[in-house]
Amino acid sequence: MATENLALLKNITVLYAEDEKNLREVTTNILVGFTKKQYIAEDGVQGLELFKENQNDIDLVITDINMPNMNGLDMAKAIKEINPNIPIIVATAFSNTEYLLEAINMGIDKYVLKPVDIKKLLKVMSQSLLYHELKDLYTDNLTHLPNRNRLKKDLNETDEDLMALINIDKFSTINDLFGEDNGDKILYDFSVKLRKIFQEDFFKLYRVEADKFAIISKDVQMDINEFQSRCEAFAQDIEDNEIEVDGNGIDINVTIGIAKSKDHDAYKHTQRVISYARSRYKSILVYDESFNIGANFEENIMWVKKIKTGLKNGDFKAFFQPIVDSNTQKVYKFEALIRYIDEDGTAVAPFKFLDIAKKARLYPEIIKVMIIEAFDAIRAEGIRVALNISFEDIIIKESVDFIMDVLEKNKEYAHLLEFEILESEQIDDFEIVTNFIQLVKQYNCLIGVDDFGAGYSNFNMLTQLDLDFVKIDGSLIKHIDTEPDLKTIVETIVSFAEKVGYKTIAEFVASEDIYNVVKEVGTTYCQGYYFDAPMSMDDLKTKIETKQFELV
Repeated sequence: MATENLALLKNITVLYAEDEKNLREVTTNILVGFTKKQYIAEDGVQGLELFKENQNDIDLVITDINMPNMNGLDMAKAIKEINPNIPIIVATAFSNTEYLLEAINMGIDKYVLKPVDIKKLLKVMSQSLLYHELKDLYTDNLTHLPNRNRLKKDLNETDEDLMALINIDKFSTINDLFGEDNGDKILYDFSVKLRKIFQEDFFKLYRVEADKFAIISKDVQMDINEFQSRCEAFAQDIEDNEIEVDGNGIDINVTIGIAKSKDHDAYKHTQRVISYARSRYKSILVYDESFNIGANFEENIMWVKKIKTGLKNGDFKAFFQPIVDSNTQKVYKFEALIRYIDEDGTAVAPFKFLDIAKKARLYPEIIKVMIIEAFDAIRAEGIRVALNISFEDIIIKESVDFIMDVLEKNKEYAHLLEFEILESEQIDDFEIVTNFIQLVKQYNCLIGVDDFGAGYSNFNMLTQLDLDFVKIDGSLIKHIDTEPDLKTIVETIVSFAEKVGYKTIAEFVASEDIYNVVKEVGTTYCQGYYFDAPMSMDDLKTKIETKQFELV
């Protein structure tokens, strides 16, 4: 036997179960000489108990078959239910070879005949470990499903594939809320549910990342609509039925991308379509070439380069849109809105690049540009300016330090700066936001919440934070003149804001009809193209100098 195989045994821990005392002592002495640690049992009951207590430590099990209290096969079966991947070797007398078929069926790796030949035992031990070392390369330890390595290998062996990729939504939040141990329980139970819907006779299942699972149809000719229907049934089952952990029900949701493709592209397409599905607020989406996702990726790469270069070259500028008193239409303040100035002088709106900047971790640099531009306008024109700030900005110490430094350097003008916290982004820690508000209010800055009524809106938030105003999301305003339900919602927000002492701003006021309704429901201020479009600093100066604005 090769010395490298013997060396492999030096680092392992063995569970050895044998009821015959003399044989047990002889074999134990040999195991002591060749393995790191040994747990010795006199029967199956004791062996199973030792395994349960030390399963994270034990690398290999050796057991006799005929033992009192619990025989070796029953013990092995119970152990395999706990850890299907543990290598097990059985020792049996020649007269008991009829048990070998049963042993093979339950996944026993090797056997040795009694009386045990030590050289043979050491050989099968090393062979079994080498086999499982290779097997572990392709198996997820938690769910015992094939892993990403196995998926890629399987995909390379086929010319055409029909598959789905399932991503558990916001699984990192689940880990943060309930702990990683409970997170692992959820993942295991999730894999059990997968097995029930997608039986192994028809599908191959994989766990490819922490919160991502893959399904491949063994029948590549399966109708994709039928496959989609099965995925939809699974998603609905997950949504309707909580996963229980320690008696507590935990709700989870999934996003599923489906693709059928030749030339080994199915996995790549499912990965891409999941991101695309989320951007379109879809829980399940089938890949289609018309999505032009590849072109989207190319555009993302282009924008990352543009953002980096633009930040160096000063291509990002603030544009200013007036916010007017709803009753008098006099300009109360201006909102500073980021624009990218392209090579041809075109001002590009933020929906083109802002999300990309956030994902590329470049957004904090844009905030720095905005606060500097805001103070330039305040100092030059003596106007009041508001700018957006996200929860992500507030939790980044570097961004907050920069803001506080600029406020200190401009403290004689700081009272003219207002911050609008984006309410459409989930606020996970109100204490952090409260601390930020306290810091900037030391400079007499006003603070409001932007996009109220979109995303994660809750009225409780308005009572938890020391705010000055609420900006009502444009989705509630732009059709308020034709949809009575929207008017009712806005009236409710305005009424509540007034009771807690906040002023209100209606954005997306694009017509006289909309203006008349928001004025009627009692919003304090209005903003939108009905009054003026966002304008460059030069245009702002011109309009102020020529008195095209009537300032409050």
